[in-house]
Amino acid sequence: MATIILDAMELVEVAAGWFWMGWEEGGPGERPRHRVWLDGFAIARAPVTNAEYSRFLEATEAAPPPWWDNPRFSDPGQPVVGVNWFEAVLYCDWLSNLSRERYRLPTEAEWERAARGGLEGARFPWGNDRPVSAAFDRPPRVAETAANPLGIRALSGVCHEWCLDWENGMYYAASPERNPQGPSHGTRRVSRGGAWRHQDPWSPVAHRSSLPPDLRYSDYGFRLVRVAD
Repeated sequence: MATIILDAMELVEVAAGWFWMGWEEGGPGERPRHRVWLDGFAIARAPVTNAEYSRFLEATEAAPPPWWDNPRFSDPGQPVVGVNWFEAVLYCDWLSNLSRERYRLPTEAEWERAARGGLEGARFPWGNDRPVSAAFDRPPRVAETAANPLGIRALSGVCHEWCLDWENGMYYAASPERNPQGPSHGTRRVSRGGAWRHQDPWSPVAHRSSLPPDLRYSDYGFRLVRVAD
């Protein structure tokens, strides 16, 4: 088996604290807007890219995702897409074993707090201004996407990102105030972030989406959280 060289993942430290999650203008599952406390965590500055995922494929001999060899999706700087929830979790486990740090998918509360970047009332990760409409025919390279005040990229207009939580449209009405982890069971996993494939790719920061965890789409990727000891 080839030796895998692991580059240091760029992580952003998000301090412990309160934030406002959800929005009253959203759909029923995005209401009510409610106050949440999260312990501090570190989240990847960008979703996992093709370059990073290729090392996982080389090391594990796992099957590549659909579209892997399609030139519209194969740029090393693009986010890897077509990965289902279970495969994203396997990547987290592989990286944890390789690096001796612990990684997992973010909870949706962690994702939203990080995406807001301290802009509590803003509609989008970078503020209230909607970007000029664009018609994408492929996911953009993550380095070319807008960053929020924390320097986190590819939060809207790129791909939906798998989160740890099960989805329940009524969860916000009863979720715990501190470190919510999502429902204990379900049939769909939460995803966050706007996606290139949509007619309107610019998803508001509080927008929620979901998908059965075994499905693969060309606008679904993932980013990582490093777990504190």
